[in-house]
Amino acid sequence: MTPVTDIRTRAIKLIEQLSEERLTAVVQLLEFLSEPPVRAASNPIEVALLEVIERRLTPDEQKRLKELRARCEWGQLTDIEHEELLQYEDRLEQWRVERLQALMELAKLRNIDLLTLNLQFLSESELFHAT
Repeated sequence: MTPVTDIRTRAIKLIEQLSEERLTAVVQLLEFLSEPPVRAASNPIEVALLEVIERRLTPDEQKRLKELRARCEWGQLTDIEHEELLQYEDRLEQWRVERLQALMELAKLRNIDLLTLNLQFLSESELFHAT
């Protein structure tokens, strides 16, 4: 057996062992991986737009934001923490505005409608939380 055939056989065996709900997630992952990469930018303008579109908080910042939101929900924030939460929320709102502007510009450059382009940028976390 060739290495490619061997890995395909192994993958098929693993897939056959999956529960229905995990199988759905695996199929979504395979569909995602088989699509042409969205990141393939043909010019510096697209590269800059993609950086804005794909901008995210660092994992540590995301964790801190989640903590602050939870504490806020329970009314347990200090004044300093409340200010920190507002700064995160303001930054995220600004990024959402800039992301939409970048998406509109990229849609024009690629001559596709905004909704179709936006769907191509579903975050990996949305895809992988299907299980």
